[in-house]
Amino acid sequence: MNTENFMRLALEEAQKGDAPYGAILVKDDRVIEKAYNTVKQDSDPSAHAEINVIRKLTASLKNPSLEGYTIYTTGEPCPMCATACVWAGVSEIIYGASIEDLISVNQSQINISCEEVIAKSFRKIQITKGILREECLKLFS
Repeated sequence: MNTENFMRLALEEAQKGDAPYGAILVKDDRVIEKAYNTVKQDSDPSAHAEINVIRKLTASLKNPSLEGYTIYTTGEPCPMCATACVWAGVSEIIYGASIEDLISVNQSQINISCEEVIAKSFRKIQITKGILREECLKLFS
């Protein structure tokens, strides 16, 4: 599969949640785990798609390390989610709509990019942005 196909799977996940955010974790060109936003459903402000997918996979692996994994997410990880990616040790973050894009469509966001969070961390995480950006933004219209 290619990057756009993986992002389409994240888009499918986003449509299941109570806010249109979806995330998948990929390793060795295979989808390993999928999740979506469940903040309202779980009454948990930390239940963002990225946090949910990290929690599911690390619990399944019984290991907090996700080195070698790539996370695909429909929206740029917020500071909390970017930090979770740092602590989990994901190797790459690929997202569709940026935080600035999300703010432009009236989504509540903390205007700190995931690149800023990663730059201040102890990890080098590759970031690819703008994959299926328009499709990701359509989730909010």
